[in-house]
Amino acid sequence: MPARPPVATSNAKAAILMLASMAGFIVNDVCVKIASADLPTSQIMGVRGLMATLILLPLAAWRGSLRAPGRMLDKRVALRTGADVMASITYVTALGLLPIANATAIFQALPLVVTVGAAIFLGEAVGWRRWTATAVGFIGVLLIVRPDAQGFTFASTLVLLAVVACAVRDLTTRGIDQTIPTLLIATMTAAANMAIGFGWSLASGSWVPLELHTLGILAFAAIGVACGYVLIVGAMRIGDAGFVAPFRYFMLLYALILGALVFGEFPSALTLVGAAIVVGSGIYTFARERRVGQVQAVRSATSVPS
Repeated sequence: MPARPPVATSNAKAAILMLASMAGFIVNDVCVKIASADLPTSQIMGVRGLMATLILLPLAAWRGSLRAPGRMLDKRVALRTGADVMASITYVTALGLLPIANATAIFQALPLVVTVGAAIFLGEAVGWRRWTATAVGFIGVLLIVRPDAQGFTFASTLVLLAVVACAVRDLTTRGIDQTIPTLLIATMTAAANMAIGFGWSLASGSWVPLELHTLGILAFAAIGVACGYVLIVGAMRIGDAGFVAPFRYFMLLYALILGALVFGEFPSALTLVGAAIVVGSGIYTFARERRVGQVQAVRSATSVPS
């Protein structure tokens, strides 16, 4: 098995992959939100999954990632795929019931869940600075959303279930054998969502005739989610889960930008303050990790073998 690169280098690359992954997923979310006005969750999952599979499958074949399909039977890959399907079902349904900013904001509980899970189940060393940066980022999210005291609705609960499912998915990804290609994992995820979506549609008899503009919207969703699948697998495989987690907060910033461009929603001053806190927490975490990595590199270079 090839040796892993230095931790600081791995985490820096993982942060970049996570930022790009969040951009892909928010493009998907916007498109799914638009499509949900005309289509049920099952059909969105099926059609989007088919398109994403058609994007990823030839790429995986070209890269030689399908040469050992038996590796798809790995229990961690299966668990990750099942968790992703559950996250898709709950989150796509919630997007049809909630404003995209609300759904995205509730979903920002995921970095905290992943950080806690990484400390408990993966034994990662999560220092107080990283805990603080993650918590401060979540406070920024609350400033943006300014939740009221009405409690969680059914749709909000669906988002929380999606958070749990995504945490299981991402923590499982960390333990998948490095010899199993990322593209194979991503393709399997897209295909599983396709199969569940079409199966659900057939079982429920909820198929709606597709119009050309809806197909176009789902095509953009498929591109976004396909990119997100590949990039997030890469991020979680090479970076510490606790370190990468706060960079998910940038998804909310992407949502604010696209909300303004697509839906005409412009952030208030308090929202901008919260966004600045979110960005600041991510930048601090990134800079802190780079500093720790540099110190470790210097110590390793200057240590005298016994």
